[in-house]
Amino acid sequence: MTRSEIETFFSTLPSNAIYALCDQALLDSHALALEPFVDACRRLDVAVIQYRNKDSDTETVKANLERLRGLWDGMLIINDRWQLHALCDGVHVGQDDLRGFGEDAAAACAALRGEVGSACAIGLSTHNAEEIAAANGLGIDYIGLGAFRATGTKTDAAVLGEDLDMLASASVHPVAAIGGVGLDDRFAHARMRVMGSAIVREALRWK
Repeated sequence: MTRSEIETFFSTLPSNAIYALCDQALLDSHALALEPFVDACRRLDVAVIQYRNKDSDTETVKANLERLRGLWDGMLIINDRWQLHALCDGVHVGQDDLRGFGEDAAAACAALRGEVGSACAIGLSTHNAEEIAAANGLGIDYIGLGAFRATGTKTDAAVLGEDLDMLASASVHPVAAIGGVGLDDRFAHARMRVMGSAIVREALRWK
């Protein structure tokens, strides 16, 4: 994607678009392959797929990301492993990942942008009003905000509950609500709903 195409993509997303979190550990725990997960994403009219694999080595992650790219021609994001950005459309990093480029957030973001280039979407995890305010001054494309509810995968995340949507209204970037979000949840200000378990359940039902 070009920089213009990335900006258009995020600015024209429908309200409450589904952002699918394809977490390898979650898939493995249900003996679910990438193919049925992607099939479920198509049935649910998903807008974005993020691939997350915290445990495997880089070569395994690369191979799985290449498989996923072959299955999905929509917006594809890689979690953390920004070195693999050329295989997809964007990268998503956490606060600690960004600090790996430097303590100053603006300089760190500029350094990351220098590594991945302009034709790569950048998403950043946020958890509170202070991090949202800081993100407003960064050259990124969207923020993740959560947790909406408590989950088994992010046990240390503070639960924002109904306050999440109010916090989202302060962001100048599109917001992806994350953390226990289900198909029936709706937000007024968070543009995207991040779902992992909900999509896995649908994939298993249709498998």
